[in-house]
Amino acid sequence: METESSGVCSRKGRSWRFPKETLLLAYQSFGIVYGDLCTSPVYVYKSTFSGRLRLHEEDAEILGVLSLVIWTLTLIPLLKYMVFVLTADDNGEGGTFALYSLMCRNSRMGLLGNSQMANNNQAAIDCKSGLYCKESNAGLLIKSFLERHRHAQIALLVFSLLGVSMVIGDGVFTPTMSGTRTIFIPWVLCMFSFRSQKLLNHADCIVIIACAILVALFALQRYGTRRVGFLFAPVLITWLACITIIGAYNIVKWNPGVFQALSPYYIYNFFRETGKDGWSSLGGIVLCVTGAEAMFADLGHFSKSSIRVGFTAIVYPCLVVAYMGEAAYLSKHHKDLERSFFMAIPEGVFWPVLIIATLATVVGSQAIISATFSAISQCRALGCFPRVKIIHTSNNIYGQIYIPEVNWILLLLCLAITVGFRDTHMIGNAYGLAVTIVMLVTTCLMFFIITTVWNRPVLWALLFVLIFGSLELLYLSACLAKVHHGGWVPLLLSFLCLLSMSSWHYGTIKKRNFELQNKVTLDRLLDMGPTLGLVRVPGIGLILSNLNNGVSPMFAHFVTNFPAFHRILIFVALETQVVPKVPLNERFVIGRLGSPEDHIFRCLVRYGYKDTRRDSHNFETQLLMKVAEFIRQEGNTDMAQITNSVVVETVSDQVAGALEGPKNDKKKRVAFKGVFERERMKAEVQELVKEKESGVSYVIGHTIVTAHESSSVTKRTAINIYGFLRRNSRRPAVSLGLPHTSVVEVGMVYRV
Repeated sequence: METESSGVCSRKGRSWRFPKETLLLAYQSFGIVYGDLCTSPVYVYKSTFSGRLRLHEEDAEILGVLSLVIWTLTLIPLLKYMVFVLTADDNGEGGTFALYSLMCRNSRMGLLGNSQMANNNQAAIDCKSGLYCKESNAGLLIKSFLERHRHAQIALLVFSLLGVSMVIGDGVFTPTMSGTRTIFIPWVLCMFSFRSQKLLNHADCIVIIACAILVALFALQRYGTRRVGFLFAPVLITWLACITIIGAYNIVKWNPGVFQALSPYYIYNFFRETGKDGWSSLGGIVLCVTGAEAMFADLGHFSKSSIRVGFTAIVYPCLVVAYMGEAAYLSKHHKDLERSFFMAIPEGVFWPVLIIATLATVVGSQAIISATFSAISQCRALGCFPRVKIIHTSNNIYGQIYIPEVNWILLLLCLAITVGFRDTHMIGNAYGLAVTIVMLVTTCLMFFIITTVWNRPVLWALLFVLIFGSLELLYLSACLAKVHHGGWVPLLLSFLCLLSMSSWHYGTIKKRNFELQNKVTLDRLLDMGPTLGLVRVPGIGLILSNLNNGVSPMFAHFVTNFPAFHRILIFVALETQVVPKVPLNERFVIGRLGSPEDHIFRCLVRYGYKDTRRDSHNFETQLLMKVAEFIRQEGNTDMAQITNSVVVETVSDQVAGALEGPKNDKKKRVAFKGVFERERMKAEVQELVKEKESGVSYVIGHTIVTAHESSSVTKRTAINIYGFLRRNSRRPAVSLGLPHTSVVEVGMVYRV
């Protein structure tokens, strides 16, 4: 009894403790996830009052703005994302496209199909946990409608890609805001502290230094989420401690009455007093939740529990106190609107806080950069983004990645925005528009998750959209009014990204359909051998193809025009799994095609995301060893069948001998068959070794996809964009690390 009670106590003791891994990830998340959200107090009030909104003696405006900020932080990051949206992960991945992928995995509503549906075991676990329940009638109707109407499926995919494209646009503007703020803050402080008017003429130097900081920030990305998180986390934790202490100090010293802003009444009073000017100021207030979407998009880099712990326990209360403190200072210093945050810092700690603020604004960019990597990785995995190199920087967490091409393209775009705009007000207008559109897309996709994946009543989904969607639409309307003041830039970037991703997805589908429709069976190809005059040349040919069965049209095209292939042929398909490393004994799955005399095999090669693929010689050796092992196992299986036949024949002969006499001829035939099988197996292995010495060649397709002359203008444009992207993206031979001297590329035109 004592043992049982102690066991119960130990379980209870563990129930409230967070695992060490969760606390470690929560610590790292401070350097990655919350940077943008935590540096918002630097510029929210400044941006809010940059228009026609002004402060008056009765403080209705400042209390109204503070109430809007607090309730926006409570409703969107805390309630929407921490409680609801983080639950809608797709195998640990977050972000807008993860919501779409989750729908595709659980239904046929999406154009990506249900090939990646969750397995039955996972569905059973979800059902037991209470997340999923019996399908409702409304959910079935929505599923049925989307499954029957292809135009609705296309609209849903485009809408999801719009969210991804806005995340990419956000990834351009967040570092730009951080870079310009990093230099702008010390410049402003020097100007107002020392009255050095000469600094006003050094705008070009400020832009140059800002660009240098951006280059350094993006150069750090190659070291991975874990190292960058450990590097940046102390900076942000120190920053949160500073703004919390300073905020509490300002509340006590200047205006303890700011706690009244916790009442929503002051929001009503704010709009009643300010009218249209108050509505226009929402474009600045919404900047208090920049980085909220990044908490969900960065989910693949961390975990739900670590992000929830970090935000609810530390980030949210610190931000509320910081905004209250700045509002308390502003209520007594109306003239300091342009520099309220830094003027509210006590004189004795001003310069240390300024240094920390400068570092924190650099860290603020990290959240959306990591989120952009995650979003692009998801799109690439599901055929909606061109081939790029994805480097997994962690052995334990699949979502911690680095994409070199995307990293440097983002840097170039950030530099262009920094040099072209220079004005932080215009950048802020564009920034707010990108943020609100991403949040609104997430809210709309959550409607389908709640009704069709979680199978909850449609009333719950409508309530979710009504509460959060109406608030986001209100902010979006204010941001749209500033399109001509810089808001057009994220719209243009989003349109270009959306056009590229949609065209890539469309071209990929057309290419895959062409291959499926034009593939040939191996038997048919071998039957055509005598008419084509096929010749088997020395060596081993590895045919890289995406088809799991049949012969790709690329190889059929090659054989038709050049009727010869290697004496040993292996069709190879590569597959990446969501585990760090696949054991060598599980990496290769070998099968035989045709008869043993044909010497043709099919091989599925399974890699983990941390397995290296650069050593082609080692790959060839391992593959051929597995083929030889397969031949031996196949021979042993045949020998076992022959042995069983001998036993059966012996028993039959004993019975027959009692009636008709022995049947020695049949025994001899069975014994001869066993000897023949051993000799065939030995000869085939020797043949494999001999042909390896003759050379190993990789046959890979180099296809050009074009549209038919009769195609519509829209289809021709999409295929042309897809062709352009294919020509300028990473080539398969390069990404696989194949030796150039052994690669045979087969050119073929696909007219789709």
